[in-house]
Amino acid sequence: MPVKHARPPVLSFAERDRRWSSVRALMREHRLDCLVVAGFRAREMYESYISDDYNEECTVLPLQGDAVVLTWANLRVLRAKWSEARGHELWVPDYRVATSGGQAAEVVREKLGGGRRLGLVGLRSEAPTEPFGAIPANWWMPFADSLKDVDFQDISDEFSHLMLVKSAEELAQIRYAAKAAEAGCAAMGAVAGEGVGEEVLYAEAVRAMFNFGIGLRYPNIVMNSGPATLSWGPPRWTTRGEAPRVLQKGDLMQAELMPMCGNQEVQVQMTVAIDPLNAINQKCEKVALESYRAGLKALKPGMAFTDLVNAMAEPLKSAGCWCYTPLVHSVGPHFLLGRPSINMENVDMGVRFVGPATGRVRSAIMKPGMVLAFEPNACLSVDGVHHRVNIGGTVIVTENGCEALNKIPTRVWHVAPRGGRKLVSLPARAAAQAPSRKVAAKKVTAKKATAKKATAKKATAKKATAKKATAKKTVKSKGKKK
Repeated sequence: MPVKHARPPVLSFAERDRRWSSVRALMREHRLDCLVVAGFRAREMYESYISDDYNEECTVLPLQGDAVVLTWANLRVLRAKWSEARGHELWVPDYRVATSGGQAAEVVREKLGGGRRLGLVGLRSEAPTEPFGAIPANWWMPFADSLKDVDFQDISDEFSHLMLVKSAEELAQIRYAAKAAEAGCAAMGAVAGEGVGEEVLYAEAVRAMFNFGIGLRYPNIVMNSGPATLSWGPPRWTTRGEAPRVLQKGDLMQAELMPMCGNQEVQVQMTVAIDPLNAINQKCEKVALESYRAGLKALKPGMAFTDLVNAMAEPLKSAGCWCYTPLVHSVGPHFLLGRPSINMENVDMGVRFVGPATGRVRSAIMKPGMVLAFEPNACLSVDGVHHRVNIGGTVIVTENGCEALNKIPTRVWHVAPRGGRKLVSLPARAAAQAPSRKVAAKKVTAKKATAKKATAKKATAKKATAKKATAKKTVKSKGKKK
């Protein structure tokens, strides 16, 4: 049987030219002579937008002339050169090692070409998991000290808005990553059940997604399980010596999968219920589904992001639920956040804050090509216990409305307790059973073909036997005549 190899969509040099043209138009708008786009350990990997590569430092793009990729070690340069040697032409041929901010400043001085205005992406960027920006202080201080005569301007927000609207090539990568996410969800649902450890679901999801030949965005998979919990983030057992939890009757296993193709990210929220669920969780499930449907119905180009958030919040508002995480946010980058503070007046999560929570509220008008993570979550607090159900998938804004890329994670996947029959939602069942149906159909066809051959063989044998019998009778009758 031939082996199938992953073939993720690639970006062309026409896409590079489109991006560079858009970025340079932004630079002219802000009268910038050069732009430094940070990568470092930023979750969003902003530098890849210029270089179609991620090398953990930055990319320098002058207003005119060639870009430069800066990285921290020669091994990163040789890694890129190996791709080039195998036929993957580099967007930026000029790779250099800069082991300090001072050395990076020398390259920027070269690319400024006598100019004095330098733009920055990543210095004051704010995103989940990186609220303090993407540029480390130990790099920034000698960098800024070496360029005291240069005027700096951070354009992280403007650059992020520019990234939000995807081209056809970028959307091809989005759709591919969404297929990987769907496969990861199906893999989780296939192994989920009472007595199964979280690590089994995690491993199966990762295996299914990596089979597409793509990566996972940090933190790869967010996961928790239990009948009622607000725990959210990478599983505790991935960062400390703690045994993974084992699924029990009445549990919800909730996970957020984050595959990415070519730095184009999707997010899906996979929830598995080990039935029976209690009445409170059942209500949360119903409200989360209503929120998802309300978002799909409302989303269209030209509407304000805040109006979309309000439409998705309405089912929670009328049901007395609240949301723990955003109902919807942008991806590529994770920049627009829609988390309304409805019905939270009396919610006590038992968390101490050192001063008020900070963070900018951003707005945008929906445009065709924008990509959003729909992740409606409905929470109810009863007797000090916080219940939460989270579902959702990736959605593209289109010319006339929107396109939902996922099915399996957009409703709860139900599993009967040990010894019972696995019960899943209809879309999930169809997606999960599609491969087995194809196999079954092939088996039926093969069986019919085998039966047909056997019948033909029997008929041939019967004819041969009859022919022999006729011949024998003829011989006997001739003998009698004699």
